[in-house]
Amino acid sequence: MSALCNFFFGSTRRLLAIIAVAAACLLAFAIYLQHAVGLVPCPMCIVQRYALTAVILTAGIGALWGHRLWLGLWGALALVSAGFGAFVAARQSWMQWYPPEILTCGRDFYGIMERRIPLRDKIPALFQGTGDCVTVDWTLLGLSIANWSFIAFAAFTVALLAVAVRRGLRRGA
Repeated sequence: MSALCNFFFGSTRRLLAIIAVAAACLLAFAIYLQHAVGLVPCPMCIVQRYALTAVILTAGIGALWGHRLWLGLWGALALVSAGFGAFVAARQSWMQWYPPEILTCGRDFYGIMERRIPLRDKIPALFQGTGDCVTVDWTLLGLSIANWSFIAFAAFTVALLAVAVRRGLRRGA
């Protein structure tokens, strides 16, 4: 067990690289589910993809940029991104377990295009998902995509917090 902990937490740069690669794999799987399986992402799914992208970028840059000060900055940004993603995934999981009476999850593509609004206002709306946030279209081991997304974001958050605490203890000693 000690060797495994040392592998993951022995080097901050290594941990950031592992988190960046894991987040990239999760994002690739989400895109696979959308394009190969045909699942339509909801607006909360899109926000979680943005959070994954932020984790990938911040953890990846932190892993590549080896200076101690920059490691802390990029690690903190990755922590905030992972925490935000965990919050959104937890909210979506809650909505799936306790569906609201009125669904207000987002707009559909055709509704956006048919409305008489300027193109500059239509383009950002296209990046919002069109699926229903409450519907569970896919499960693995009884957990929905939102549940698994929360587990992944929570794991990233805990790992990044552990590194931050360890770095703080080293500095204080």
